[in-house]
Amino acid sequence: MPTLTWYARRLRAMSLPEMGWRLRCRIGSSMDCWVTPLCRSFMRATGVKVPVNGECTTRGNAVSPCLPTVGTDTPSCSAMEQWKGALLARAEGLVRNRMDLFDLEDLDLGEQIDWNYEYKAGKKAPMWHATRIDYRSYGQTGDCKFVWEPNRHQHWVVLGRAYRLSGDDRFAATVRNQLDSWIEQCPYGRGMNWRSPLELAIRLINWAWAWELIRPSEAIPRTEWPRLLGVARCHLREIARKYSRYSSANNHLVGEAAGSFIASSYFHALKGASAWRRQSRDILLREIFTQTHADGGNREQAMGYHLFTLELFLLAGLTARRLGEDFPPEYWERLEQMFAFLAGFMEDGGPPPMFGDSDDGYVLDLDDRRNRPAELLAVGAALFKRSDFKALVPGCGERVFWLLGSEGYECYRRLPVSDDSTLRSRAFPDSGYYLLQSGQRSGSDAVSLSFDCGPLGFGPLAAHGHADLLSFTLKIGGVEVMVDPGTYDYFTYPRWRDYFRSTRAHNTVEIDHQNQAEMLGPFLWGRRADGRCLLWKPENDGGMVVGQSQGNTSSAEAVTHRRTVVLRGARKEISIQDDLSGQGTHTAALHLHFAEHCNLRRISGHLFEVHVGGAEVQIEIDPRFTASLIRGGEEPIFGWVARGYHQKAPALTLCALADWQHQATFHTMITIGV
Repeated sequence: MPTLTWYARRLRAMSLPEMGWRLRCRIGSSMDCWVTPLCRSFMRATGVKVPVNGECTTRGNAVSPCLPTVGTDTPSCSAMEQWKGALLARAEGLVRNRMDLFDLEDLDLGEQIDWNYEYKAGKKAPMWHATRIDYRSYGQTGDCKFVWEPNRHQHWVVLGRAYRLSGDDRFAATVRNQLDSWIEQCPYGRGMNWRSPLELAIRLINWAWAWELIRPSEAIPRTEWPRLLGVARCHLREIARKYSRYSSANNHLVGEAAGSFIASSYFHALKGASAWRRQSRDILLREIFTQTHADGGNREQAMGYHLFTLELFLLAGLTARRLGEDFPPEYWERLEQMFAFLAGFMEDGGPPPMFGDSDDGYVLDLDDRRNRPAELLAVGAALFKRSDFKALVPGCGERVFWLLGSEGYECYRRLPVSDDSTLRSRAFPDSGYYLLQSGQRSGSDAVSLSFDCGPLGFGPLAAHGHADLLSFTLKIGGVEVMVDPGTYDYFTYPRWRDYFRSTRAHNTVEIDHQNQAEMLGPFLWGRRADGRCLLWKPENDGGMVVGQSQGNTSSAEAVTHRRTVVLRGARKEISIQDDLSGQGTHTAALHLHFAEHCNLRRISGHLFEVHVGGAEVQIEIDPRFTASLIRGGEEPIFGWVARGYHQKAPALTLCALADWQHQATFHTMITIGV
């Protein structure tokens, strides 16, 4: 439960119009809490049948063919057999109600799934009116993500795909049976599954896709459509009433609008569908520019949410195109730029860095999710005929097939691969990210260093940003060496939530053991340092970037931190110079976080060595530092990497401390040998 202090801080982040809007929403929610039960009681007392989730009648075709392009026959393409075995194995587990849920692998959900159960905490979420439930309260609901994740029904799309590839009616019947049990257990307006409009939106997208995939099986007979369409209409109505606005209008608003647009396009015969479709379309056309920089980066400064919103904008755009109501060219141009932003961080053949928050959020389960960034980029290659994108993901294409159909997959397969494999330094100046690169893609000489001197996050909350100004990540030969450690948790472990988004959890300099920004809540930042790029000088074998952090709130007196990073690819060396200035005496803490597969050893007092693949990397820190190595520490928390929600592994962190007065310059040298 948020404290009074939190509420006061949150109010300071709101404008007067937002305060008024939230007051009206609170009054409306209170009325919902009282009016809905009273109506139900009156109906029971007068003998009127109480609808569980509403019922809807339509005329003509209830759904529109605007989703999968695989047609009604069993799909085929040259690579289908490569995917079929793994897909059918997953689907067999889902028929037995077994699934992976974050760190809970092959979890048995029981003979019948309890859709209101928090399986990790082992507790039932309350079935009060949804507006009364505080999903942030672990004591009340457990970790809300462990309730919501299976209720997104992304696994129904897996079952639908398996049905299409195999013709096995068991997979379609499982979707139908689980849908029936969900409607029975989750009456309209009650429980966690009606609490968040974003969750309703993602669920609707998956319902539409699953429905379309299993439609040839007739697992859902037309006599049942009115009841099921009624539930879908309840979802659409709730989203339209409760769109995220003002300081909360981040990726949630994109998800809500995409869900409403796709569902109102597919379930087009529903009463109100046309109005909801127009409203959500307008939001999407606005938010793709509001929530992304001109260089394509997501304004939340988080790679996880870049992938999430990219997928949402993509699915909505494809739906509009198939509907015959295509979005304007400017929309597609910005979407292509979002793909180009992702491609920039994958150019060396390695995974993109994990900067900013991530909760493993995605929309549709159309491929091996461990390879999700690459599969998304393959769709971008096919959609925009980008040979340079395909060169980064030549072995992908399953998502291309499901989104663009057999014909789209064949076009992707025939798309030539760019033969230019030279890594070049590149800048995303609007987002504040710079890549110093040299060598050949996927070669042992490939060096890729990403540098951050952008804003903390999006809007007054900067909810999903991390205090990582002037931090960097390093990959050699496509293998991670120094990393952004990730996110790990949102709601269950407050200490771990604070650590993973703190300054000391990133490869930068921490001043006086404080953050670069004021941490006011788990998704709320206050005063923050101002970051900017002072110099960008790319060269054929690397180049130079200079960034500055000013007005650091970690100290009573402002400290300016200027960091200069130079990559000399021909000489296989990276130099980092940290210039600090500020009144009084301060402590500088240099933190270097290594990937969990790295085994760092000290050669001498200030010289360290790590072997990565076939490369030997030496790190020499300034002799004025006193250095220590920490792995998997908990008091304090140090030395961890989180690759997924509630999934962490111990890893080495080099922590170097030095006191300084007024002005100081510290040097770090990284040398790469083969």
